[in-house]
Amino acid sequence: MATRNIGRGRSAGRQWGSTEQTRSQLLDAARVVFAQRGFAEASVSDVVDRAGSSVGSLYHHFGGKSELFTALWERYRDEQHDIAASAVADAKDSGVTDPFELFEAGARAYLSATWPNRDLVKLIHDGDTPPGFQRLLRQSGKEWVKSNFRLLGAAENKPVNRVLVALLTSFMGEARREIASARSAKEAKQLSEAMMDVLHRMRAVIEADLFAETPAPTP
Repeated sequence: MATRNIGRGRSAGRQWGSTEQTRSQLLDAARVVFAQRGFAEASVSDVVDRAGSSVGSLYHHFGGKSELFTALWERYRDEQHDIAASAVADAKDSGVTDPFELFEAGARAYLSATWPNRDLVKLIHDGDTPPGFQRLLRQSGKEWVKSNFRLLGAAENKPVNRVLVALLTSFMGEARREIASARSAKEAKQLSEAMMDVLHRMRAVIEADLFAETPAPTP
């Protein structure tokens, strides 16, 4: 009995590993194909040929071309979130407690990771995308704003705070697009440093309102 259970466990492990490997290969292939041809012009055959897989496998794992595109974006989004979150955690471990300094730590890591992923940034924000995808981007943007609210410790019930945190979040998004459009890694690094300098200069103005005490209501 024990021997049969062990056998099933090993088989399941191999199958799980094979499944994840197949998904990863298809996503890697989709990244290249979509970046080169755009969503509309790319075909499922292009992707599976590059991945060394089959059309049936792609549909089994993703359901179709639109779902494959969305899964590619989700993988990129999650990786970027993890990069920023790891930088914030490292800053906290080193003793940083100031909310804006933590935000800057996450922002620097986030922008530094843009150049290696410039193909995806251009594809997602400037290329053609599946129907309904822009709605997903908007929803993701709202979640990003909420995450920055938590990081900065700002009160969400103040309209000025909502504007300021949205401004910071939008600044990061536009900075990423500028960096992705750089002509070289050197220029991308220079742009990233310039963006961080601008962000640092914005700090005094933003903090003055972001952390201002809410006045007591007039009796």
